[in-house]
Amino acid sequence: MLTLSEVKEWRSYANEVREKGRIVGLVPTMGALHEGHVALFREAKDRGDVVVATIFVNPRQFDDVGDLERYPRTLEHDRALARGGGVDCLIEPALDAMWPDYPALTPTTVSVGGLGERFEGAGRPGHFDGVASVVAKLFAITGPSRAYFGEKDFQQLAVVRQMVHDIAFDVEVVGCAIVRDHDGLAFSSRNARLSTNGRRHALALSKALALVAQRDDSASAQRALMTTTLLDAGVDVAYADVVNPETLVPSRDDETGERRALVAGLVEGVRLLDNGPVRIVGK
Repeated sequence: MLTLSEVKEWRSYANEVREKGRIVGLVPTMGALHEGHVALFREAKDRGDVVVATIFVNPRQFDDVGDLERYPRTLEHDRALARGGGVDCLIEPALDAMWPDYPALTPTTVSVGGLGERFEGAGRPGHFDGVASVVAKLFAITGPSRAYFGEKDFQQLAVVRQMVHDIAFDVEVVGCAIVRDHDGLAFSSRNARLSTNGRRHALALSKALALVAQRDDSASAQRALMTTTLLDAGVDVAYADVVNPETLVPSRDDETGERRALVAGLVEGVRLLDNGPVRIVGK
């Protein structure tokens, strides 16, 4: 596995891959890698791509300095997991290579209105501006490619797809299914901050989604069931909603069809997200 840190070398490597008639399979990450990331590497590899993974903890998507400082950094572990997952080239850019003006505000920002302002965007102001801006930079440096994102961060995936559509990046965005641990908890870099007891409480997120997936009901009834399930487990609920899977607009009670259930909450101060398909029937 090749490891690069300089933007010039990164861009040159991607160009060489394309000159050989291959497709760059880009997997953006913030490190603290786990089996969910490995699944993205393997999906890219299975499609025949040359797998290029990036590790960059992007400060612009954190609205809380403490949260940024607590974000796990496990570089040696990440390198080993990337190598074992089939990554061909691992990119580890320095902070000043990505944001030369940091900690000063970067003059240019990519902002996705609507999609980026709901749910995580409402609870964490500026979060998706930071996400969209860094992903846009990753795409600009890498060039034409296929980019792989996990469905666990469903809103992030929607925001990236909208940005690619609007700006016309020559990038195919591939969404990959959520990968869960043996107990049903969706893999997340933040899970490492949970105690054993906290992890038991966190299982309420996947439990709530499983309950609504088993029944057809109105959107409001599904919301109520998820909220009750989370509260009963001691989760500090950020939201529990049923939305259009493309626009993320909350569903009305007169709607019928396939939708997406989104849940988020705090457990031991750790913000956790999960989602899953659900079917609603109008009242």
